Amino acid sequence: MNATILWADDEIDLLKPHVLFLEEKGYKVIPVQSGRDALDELEQDVPDIVFLDEQMPGLSGLDTLSMIKERWPQLPVVMITKSEEEHIMEDALGGKISDYLIKPVNPNQILLTVKKHTEMKRLQSEKSTQSYQQRFREIGMQLSGRMDWSEWEEMYRRLVYWELELSNTEDENIHDIFLSQKEEANRQFCRYYEENYVGWLAGASDKPTLSPTVLNERLFPLLKEERPTFLIVIDNFRYDQWKFVQPTVEQLFKTERDDLFFSILPTTTQFARNAMFAGLMPSEIERKYPQYWVNEDEEGWKNQYEHELLDENLRRHGLNIKHTYSKVLNAQYGKKLVDRLPEMMHNRLNVIVYNFIDMLSHARTESDIVRELADDEKAYRSLTLSWLEHSPLIEIMKALSESDVNVVITTDHGSVKIDRPVKVRGDRDISVNLRYKQGRLLDYNAKDVFEVKDPAKIFLPRRHVTSPYIFCHENDFFAYPNNYNEYVKYYMNTFQHGGISMEEVMIPYITLRSK
Repeated sequence: MNATILWADDEIDLLKPHVLFLEEKGYKVIPVQSGRDALDELEQDVPDIVFLDEQMPGLSGLDTLSMIKERWPQLPVVMITKSEEEHIMEDALGGKISDYLIKPVNPNQILLTVKKHTEMKRLQSEKSTQSYQQRFREIGMQLSGRMDWSEWEEMYRRLVYWELELSNTEDENIHDIFLSQKEEANRQFCRYYEENYVGWLAGASDKPTLSPTVLNERLFPLLKEERPTFLIVIDNFRYDQWKFVQPTVEQLFKTERDDLFFSILPTTTQFARNAMFAGLMPSEIERKYPQYWVNEDEEGWKNQYEHELLDENLRRHGLNIKHTYSKVLNAQYGKKLVDRLPEMMHNRLNVIVYNFIDMLSHARTESDIVRELADDEKAYRSLTLSWLEHSPLIEIMKALSESDVNVVITTDHGSVKIDRPVKVRGDRDISVNLRYKQGRLLDYNAKDVFEVKDPAKIFLPRRHVTSPYIFCHENDFFAYPNNYNEYVKYYMNTFQHGGISMEEVMIPYITLRSK
């Protein structure tokens, strides 16, 4: 049996052909002649969808709608009326109807409406599954060939698209097939990144936009315009998270450019974000501005000089403009920032750093409750959207959407869900990050990691004479042999960053304009 339909109309007898048509299609139709009868039926059993005549005597369609929504807010209700008056339409829409039909209605119109509101998820799921199956071989063929960085960006966009498209399907087999293809893509991407990364930093002519060059190449040209530019840096913000929240953002703005760029290694805030604001690689920052660089083995907050590094970057590029820098670490400060927006409109550039998602990632590692809320990739994206919709950031964006401004949303790195431990040993000075290690006397299997024996090759500070960097790829993470099982259990299936994966490296750079 298909869906059950409750149809309330004072002339329901005249609609008998429509009812028979729906019953022939396998639907169960419960016809009633008034709003009160409809409410009585609902008390007995809740159908899948309700059709309401707007102009019923006694309890009108709008009154019935209001009473239905008080008790059953998620129940789809379709209003049917003879009137096309705007105020009636607005009243119905304000009452949270699911659809609106003008009499006379024909049987196919009714059938389409029923399918749309009772079978939409199933039909969309089937269509998505069928479409991905048609694209599976094409994606596989592309992965088997050699791709450049722009083709990898396009590949990642496609995989993110399919991940979101397939996230609501109940077909476990297609989920498994997609995850296997994504894992293969990550393997190939890690190999590509390792083969080309050193060459990019050495000055290769064909290379992607990297952390140290992204502001110069993409942001600084906007600063030549008279309108103010707001750069919003959301720490640890992945491209799939952007695509998931994009519909919410586009209620306020139109997306002018939807770009990606490549994070440097390690894909952590200390290295990637400092490099982005400074316009320099980490070892260049340490050499040129030693007062603004804090090494891992030194006391102090590793990103406490972002504002100063941005100042120096602007100065080197001849951009003597009024600008501000704000770092939001809690909701209270975010609310204060909303009040400051009018005065910020007088600056050519305003940088706002939001640290919530990175804190969420760490909280998920440490809190069982947060782990449960963000149990998988889909839930992690949903939690990101929920945060955005209820955060001061959305209030800031609403206020900005009312002015003629440029808004850029970007990040410093992404994260990846880890599930494969790789053993490593080292002395007590070894760095603590799960996705990369630096230190003396590192003991590891070189086949398991991206190994850089000379940090100067990738422009990273050298802590000791013999102090290589090693990076995890794909979904691996480093684990110590001591208390190995306990350590692995604690960190397994958490979201981490610092290594090489599509999710960590290829990150969003989004340019918006108010509508």
